[in-house]
Amino acid sequence: MRALNVAEPWGVDRIEVVEAPDPAPGPGEVLVRMRAVSLNYRDLLMAQGLYGRLPGGTETITPFSDGCGIVEAVGAGVTRVKPGDRVATMFFQRWISGPPNLDKLNSSLGSPIPGAGRELAVFSADGVSKVPDFLSDQQVATLPCAALTAWRALFEDADLRPGDMVVLQGTGGVSVFGLQFAHAAGFRTLITSSSDDKLERARALGADHLVNYRQTPEWSGPVREATGGVGADMIIEVGGRGTIEQSIRAIRIGGHIAIVGVVGGFGSAFNPAILISNSAKLQGLSVGSRDMFEAMCRFIDLKKIAPVVDKVFPWTEAQAAFKAMQGGEHFGKIVLEF
Repeated sequence: MRALNVAEPWGVDRIEVVEAPDPAPGPGEVLVRMRAVSLNYRDLLMAQGLYGRLPGGTETITPFSDGCGIVEAVGAGVTRVKPGDRVATMFFQRWISGPPNLDKLNSSLGSPIPGAGRELAVFSADGVSKVPDFLSDQQVATLPCAALTAWRALFEDADLRPGDMVVLQGTGGVSVFGLQFAHAAGFRTLITSSSDDKLERARALGADHLVNYRQTPEWSGPVREATGGVGADMIIEVGGRGTIEQSIRAIRIGGHIAIVGVVGGFGSAFNPAILISNSAKLQGLSVGSRDMFEAMCRFIDLKKIAPVVDKVFPWTEAQAAFKAMQGGEHFGKIVLEF
């Protein structure tokens, strides 16, 4: 079989296709023939050698946490899935249920566990899940990280009610899923982007308010205006250094800011007194459990939510796909197809 690898000295241009032995499942494992994988910002950081959890001494990684494939064989004792089942890979292979802990968070695909960027892959049987039939392979591949992150932020960690205001930053995978989920659940939504064309695409998905942050860098003002001066009930914060100050200014008293990304850069200086004065919650989160994933899939199936796949590349053209991500060309998700 063939696999994608990236090695020191790291970089998108270092991603290559290599030959590797065909794997076989052991007890409690499944062999999956991959159909598609999707890109996350984390994958870009890993390819660049910037991801903080690369194990010491790591010289080569097989990237990608998010994939869709068909079970080809199962090892002894496996009953959750059978050959022929279509499955998604779980971002955390050992986070099945309950709250996170160190062991669960140390079981992510791509690093430290070899990822889904290969024609044939062996995973723990607990680390895959069956998926809605109406979705395409490309759409399924977008669910394990971006969709589940948005789901957890909205429905697991925040205390929201229909009619509450949710702010989404940008039009990448997490934010577009957040928009789709929030709209389906009856929340009001405001989304930001630097592109008017992308904002119009967001409007078509149900966005109630649109803000071009290049034209209005102080976008907390429009958030306050849209909420009668009260502020947003919840904000999915993906920018990090580039956006956190505006999020803190835009959140209502007792509101919830879910920090899920740092696409605007690492580190930030902000005045914590603002959080103290309005009792807002600032919470970091990293994806979610298999139980959360399966609850999300039931909602997707019920509401027939179609993940937005904006660009598709052959899996052997991973370098070109990452360069499209770096250029911010996408709305929603970028997918590699096998």
